[in-house]
Amino acid sequence: MAIIVRLDRVMADRKISLKNLADEVGITNVNLSKLKTGKATAVRFSTLEAICRVLKCQPGDILEFEDEEEIE
Repeated sequence: MAIIVRLDRVMADRKISLKNLADEVGITNVNLSKLKTGKATAVRFSTLEAICRVLKCQPGDILEFEDEEEIE
């Protein structure tokens, strides 16, 4: 996958648990876990905005593009 989710790293830096972040953002633990592990196929901008607001970060802190063609 060319988009890498770094949510776990940002959460660790902010010392916030999955449950606490899910509660503050207003989504389920399961959906946040899917995003955190990179298993989500989409994320709503409103969810991304809420995550950034709670974690006091930018979308680029959470999502990273890696060009798979350059790796090979």
